[in-house]
Order: sequence, then C-alpha cells, then structure tokens
Amino acid sequence: QVQLVESGGGSVQAGGSRRLSCAIFRYAATYSSNCMAWFRQAPGKEREGVAAIDVYGRTTYVDSVLGRFTISQDETRDTLYLQMHELKPEDTAMYYCASDNLPDGDLCTGASTIATTLTHRGQGTQVTVFS
Repeated sequence: QVQLVESGGGSVQAGGSRRLSCAIFRYAATYSSNCMAWFRQAPGKEREGVAAIDVYGRTTYVDSVLGRFTISQDETRDTLYLQMHELKPEDTAMYYCASDNLPDGDLCTGASTIATTLTHRGQGTQVTVFS
C-alpha cells in the first residue's frame, strides 16, 4: 500500500543541525494516513518515539527533543520532515519514519510513543552525533 523512504542522515558535530526527510509512496489509491511520525533506535536500546504529527498539523514530541526538533509535512503530505537542532551525542541512532491510519486520529498526538506502534515504516537513516 505504501512505501516510506528516509534520507538526510549522516555525521554531525554536537550542537549542529540536520534535516531528515521521508518520502511517502502510495501504491494503493485508497491508502490514507492520519498519523505520521519519527522514531529512533540506538544500539542496545529500545525504540523511542521522537515526534508525531496528525492531519491537522498538531504535533507531539518526546521530552528529550522538545524545543530542539520540529516535525512537519508538506502540503500534499507526501514528504515528512524532522528538523533537528542542537544535536547531542545521545541523539545518535537510526531514525525511522512511520505512518498509519488510526481508528482514532486523536491518538496520534496523545504521546510520542505512538510512533513506535504505527504499521508502516521505512528502512531508516543513521544519524551520528560526535563531540
């Protein structure tokens, strides 16, 4: 139904910025999503929801990135972004985008943890922050 392809990862010095993109390819004309999100996973750690955005543009973030990261989507909702500023070594992880059509759209921005539960996911893009 849908394919998600992330890009924009790489190595960045602590304090720097990076913007991740996620291209959404819909193969089923009937596919729609009311929730899109980013989650990350560092080696040896569990997946962590980073941010989510719903069809109305409402957002939610995990506390550790609040004020530093911004999730957004283009007008057609075919591209999802994650703008990251003031990066820290602890932000080092594989970053994944995800999407789903939730039965209750309000669940999308209830908590960032929703990101790890969404059905459709990409292959990820690595972000490495060095000090």
